[in-house]
Amino acid sequence: MPDITLTTLVVLCLAAAAAGWIDAVVGGGGLLLLPALLLGLPHLPAAQILGTNKAVAIVGTSGAAVTYARKAPVKVGTAIRIGLAALAGSMTGAFFAAGISSEVLRPVIMVVLVAVAAFVMLRPQFGRSAEDGTAPGVTRARTVTAIVLVGGGIGLYDGLFGPGTGTFLVLALTAVLHLDLVTASATAKIVNVCTNGGALAMFAYQGNVLWQLAALMAVFNLAGGLFGARMALRKGSEFVRGVLLVVVFSLVAKLAFDQWHA
Repeated sequence: MPDITLTTLVVLCLAAAAAGWIDAVVGGGGLLLLPALLLGLPHLPAAQILGTNKAVAIVGTSGAAVTYARKAPVKVGTAIRIGLAALAGSMTGAFFAAGISSEVLRPVIMVVLVAVAAFVMLRPQFGRSAEDGTAPGVTRARTVTAIVLVGGGIGLYDGLFGPGTGTFLVLALTAVLHLDLVTASATAKIVNVCTNGGALAMFAYQGNVLWQLAALMAVFNLAGGLFGARMALRKGSEFVRGVLLVVVFSLVAKLAFDQWHA
């Protein structure tokens, strides 16, 4: 456990709970958890911050995934196949990350996110179909596309850059597989468990996880994740859609801030 004050520890635990809630509903909890760790532990190496972040996040994501799988119409087999493709993509992205400039990626991602937000706002029916999780038109070709492009492509992005991966998964799964937003969020949680597990294994192998701090924060992250998943299941796609837009605009603001101060 690093030498930190009680106040900092409380703030980090509260941030972990809030991040777990956001992740469970629509993804993007890292927008809160990672900056909180960076601000609360400014003297630690970045690798230890990232490794500890993954150790915390995977607990809440796993809890949310189990909650969704029990109550939402999730095709677990498809989700796992997408997750394995995402795992391979994230490992590939991490391998090439050193040669990619985040300053080049940020403006591209900001443009994509703004376009996504406009699309979601102008298409109020987006993410409201497929209440049984098996919308018409979801062919084998679409499933393969989801595995290769959604899993591999977003996994690659996660390894290269990272912010907003969960949100991108929800949007892509909704668009490609015609899932409603609740089912897409549930599927994204299973995929996220796969990608987080791969990243955590690498960080742990390198000795870059603060296990005592991560264990404490993970309890709060799990509580937030379970609460968020149950709230999303209870309130439905319209609630998830609203949270999605808030997270997308928050991500745009964060990327713009990072780009401005780069």
